[in-house]
Amino acid sequence: MAQVPATPKWHRAALRLSVALDREGWIDRLTPAPSEAAALRLRDALETRVPPLRKQVVFLIPLVGPDSVGDWEAVTARLSATLDCFIAQNDPHWQAVICCQDRPPLPDDPRITYLPYTAPTPGNDKWMKLAALTAHLDKMDLPPCYVMSFDADDLLRQGSVREMLRRQAPGGYLVQSGYVMDEAAGTIALADVPTLRQPLRKPFWKLCGSCAALGHDPDLPQSAAFLQAMTQHEHRMFPYLAALAGRKLSPLSEPSVLYVLNHGENFGARRGRVSFKTRFVERFRIDDAEELSAIADGFPVPDASPDASDDEMPQAPA
Repeated sequence: MAQVPATPKWHRAALRLSVALDREGWIDRLTPAPSEAAALRLRDALETRVPPLRKQVVFLIPLVGPDSVGDWEAVTARLSATLDCFIAQNDPHWQAVICCQDRPPLPDDPRITYLPYTAPTPGNDKWMKLAALTAHLDKMDLPPCYVMSFDADDLLRQGSVREMLRRQAPGGYLVQSGYVMDEAAGTIALADVPTLRQPLRKPFWKLCGSCAALGHDPDLPQSAAFLQAMTQHEHRMFPYLAALAGRKLSPLSEPSVLYVLNHGENFGARRGRVSFKTRFVERFRIDDAEELSAIADGFPVPDASPDASDDEMPQAPA
């Protein structure tokens, strides 16, 4: 199953306008895509609903199978680093579900579960796994929560779960600011909204799929159905579809996710789509030693010595 293409920008603008003006006839003539139709159904269900208190963050992780990679041990090691960042969170109210053909080595933590993937899908199966993960939400005993699809080689900043649950953004959160690291080159850059001084910079959500945590109401069937439809698209569609569904996303307050490129088993590399991101890192690379140290402090490794995290991040040149 291939990724669902994005709808044209003119179509999105026209549909947003039609919804804002409450023109049902216009909406019908635009023929919303399945994800847009799912968003509109959720919007209708939320119209008279007061947002509930969200008590957890649920991370959905599609993991590439061992038959599709050259080094399965490297893949599972990166998954372990991703899960370590969850375990290190100073708010324990989260769950993570990993979907894969083979069960990877997992920490002994009841918040981390494995969802077997058995469908014989040739080629890239990431979106089929995301569909399985979002369908699995209905089988989980969940309170009102935030749901975030998360790549198995990205890292979550310390304190991100606490911020989400303390702020209680009604629609959810967007990772507008985050870090992109080129492991092969040993460089790291900040992805964020462009400025007058850096007009070519891009927000993080345009570069990485681990970028949106949406409010999820388990008692509303339209909620899981929308999450399933949304995650079949590229991540650049997430803010638009969330807003269309009445779940406008609020930016997190600081760079919250670290995206690592060129480590040998990137999904993007297998699709030949990493080169422009490596150029982005080189263009906006961070060389200040204090800033690099602060980044390392934000992504701690459990049970590491106080200085160990400094070895995990690129250092400023002497």
